[in-house]
Amino acid sequence: MQNVRKIGFGGGCHWCTEAVFMVLKGVAKVEQGFIGPQGDIDNLSEAVIVHYNAEVIELKDLVAIHLDTHQSTQNHSMRHKYRSAVYYFMKEDEEFLKLIMNEFQKELSTPIITSILPFGQFKSSEEKFHNYYLSDIEKPFCKTHISPKIQLLKEKYAEHVATKVS
Repeated sequence: MQNVRKIGFGGGCHWCTEAVFMVLKGVAKVEQGFIGPQGDIDNLSEAVIVHYNAEVIELKDLVAIHLDTHQSTQNHSMRHKYRSAVYYFMKEDEEFLKLIMNEFQKELSTPIITSILPFGQFKSSEEKFHNYYLSDIEKPFCKTHISPKIQLLKEKYAEHVATKVS
């Protein structure tokens, strides 16, 4: 696949975040685990690395989906584990991400708390948790926490959702 780029997203449980991006057209791979930002690499929180084809799905759409599928405007007691962030791998993405975030902020009355951070380190989660949602969508956690996010994608971002998603 040509023009494959990568971006990191954190905000909620990495099972949920992984599922959201795995069902999108143009996403080649999603790595589930923990990300630490550059300069603070020991401060890991649940996140995913999304490998995507920029000719099929744009970074702006991925960011919009990320903001819509986790609590991007709410601080809570678990933010140390579930940091709301976008992790960039290429320095030139930083300014573009700031512009995107400013555009999305104009549509909201509550401030977006999602940080834009340089990628520092990744630690994969245990393999038994990879592909958590798509391996058994009937699990109670999947039904209560992940399926509503997938339904939101089907309703709001239908043009980006792969047809194979049940």
